[in-house]
Amino acid sequence: MTSPAGPVILFDDDLHMYVLANAAHAEAYWEEPGEYTRGFDARARPLRMTGEPHRVTLELTGAAPDEAALRRLVADHYRRFLPREAPPRAAGLAEFVASLPLDGG
Repeated sequence: MTSPAGPVILFDDDLHMYVLANAAHAEAYWEEPGEYTRGFDARARPLRMTGEPHRVTLELTGAAPDEAALRRLVADHYRRFLPREAPPRAAGLAEFVASLPLDGG
């Protein structure tokens, strides 16, 4: 199976969104696999997080891309955590993902 395409978009158990440059950066940034709820790569392919504390791994689930779920979760994040900001509205997936704020430099 191929590697996740960066950036990766992860949601924790509070549905807070994290946009990290690539899977390796996400694996170094993320500490607890149990706090992970949902994740997608730049092509809206679902991700799975496995491992143990401070040693997590991201991999594609093998499921088909789910752009609708990604856009819905991003919109939910904005409503919940950034109520004064509008979520990205780009029509194309690549532009949508590129407009998300990158975490961690």
